[in-house]
Amino acid sequence: MKTENISYNIMIVDDHALFRNGLKLLLNSFENFKVIAEASNGKEFLDVLEVVPVDIVLLDIEMPEMDGITAAQIALKKFPELKIITLSMYGDEDYYYKMVDAGVVGFLLKDSDIDEVNAALCAAVDGRSYFSQDLLQNLISRLTHSFDNQGDTADLTEREREIVILICQGLSNIEIGEKLFLSKRTVEKHRANILEKTQCRNTASLVMYAIKNRIVKI
Repeated sequence: MKTENISYNIMIVDDHALFRNGLKLLLNSFENFKVIAEASNGKEFLDVLEVVPVDIVLLDIEMPEMDGITAAQIALKKFPELKIITLSMYGDEDYYYKMVDAGVVGFLLKDSDIDEVNAALCAAVDGRSYFSQDLLQNLISRLTHSFDNQGDTADLTEREREIVILICQGLSNIEIGEKLFLSKRTVEKHRANILEKTQCRNTASLVMYAIKNRIVKI
């Protein structure tokens, strides 16, 4: 985490009170983070956001009255500095394009352990993307096809787009080299150029970038 001795205000948005209460106890045990608000649906979330200063939101996708996708879109248009981490379950992948397009900074499985929750919060305040590791591995196994480009791909070459797709599929530099008949060193150079062009720091960030810009398909 970049900044020490700063407390970040958290809001939990989920329609299950028992889950909110358990997550609240966990989050309030972390140094630098404090839950100051809760909501049971997207509409209530937006109402609370108007009057409560919030830094990070843990937001469920499927809720009554207003779902997390719509709520995230509205909230981030009005409060672009807000950091939203999606509370996800296996099977929610079909919603990821919309959540990434809305501007969420990460995805956290609802049954994640304490270390992952803390890692997700720290990534958010550091300006980084975060995928729950189990979720990322599950997602990578489904990223198998390329879309026609519909977004800003930072002037990536066709070769770099190929490599992005293979990175998102979980292939190592050696495996990518074997598949594309390139040396490991050449792949490493391409990978460094890709991260620099896209301003991604790691595989999780690159996967989110590739999803947002329709380079890969879930």
